[in-house]
Amino acid sequence: MRQKKRFLAVLVGILGVLLLAAACHKKTVAPPPPPPPPPPPPAPTVTLTAEPTTVEKGQSVTLSWQSQNSTDLDLQPGVGKVQAQGSTTVSPTDSTTYTLTATGPGGTNTASARVTVTTPPPPPPPPPPPPVEVNEEEEFGKNVKDAFFDFDKSDIRADAQQALTSDADFLKAHAGIKFTIEGHCDERGSEEYNLGLGDRRANAAKNFLVNLGVSADRITTISYGKDRPFCTEHDEDCWQKNRVAHFKFGTETK
Repeated sequence: MRQKKRFLAVLVGILGVLLLAAACHKKTVAPPPPPPPPPPPPAPTVTLTAEPTTVEKGQSVTLSWQSQNSTDLDLQPGVGKVQAQGSTTVSPTDSTTYTLTATGPGGTNTASARVTVTTPPPPPPPPPPPPVEVNEEEEFGKNVKDAFFDFDKSDIRADAQQALTSDADFLKAHAGIKFTIEGHCDERGSEEYNLGLGDRRANAAKNFLVNLGVSADRITTISYGKDRPFCTEHDEDCWQKNRVAHFKFGTETK
């Protein structure tokens, strides 16, 4: 019994020492962890559009943009510094890529828009002027000359050759014209004789033109002899005017 009491006393003493030691020992508190670093600033965002994207030279284009998290915006070529949101009108002379550069605490970002400039087609040529209506009968009268003959002759003399050659050039250039060659004589000689002489003169002029390339089916010949004089005086000057192969527009029969 005495040993048991002694054991309990020893145990109580040990516990007392332990408790005293624990009370005397100071508790160490760990420091709090450092705060996390702040997040990086967001990168700038930027958009740029062109409307329309294809224009003819001289026409205008509207550029529109929007940006966030930027402190500086530069639109090139030719525009420069702009606000965070806006639009502007440009008139490029050539195909151009517009670039908007956004700068902010979070870095740099860009956006671009391509504008294609086309050259307009040339204007259509003006319509041709309406064709001028040519009065062929009037032109015939201005350009076709008569052929004159010597007394009692149907030979084509030099001045008549020159006149008929000019006539042929005009008539070949106006292939649709049909005409009559009238053979005329002065008042001397019988009516029957002069009708024959007038016929020979008209046909001599016709054959001369045909030989120069004028189609024979365009030509009608007729002789009036001395029945239709151009001059009625009784002298050589007047008679010369009547000895003629006279050209008349169109065809006629006696």
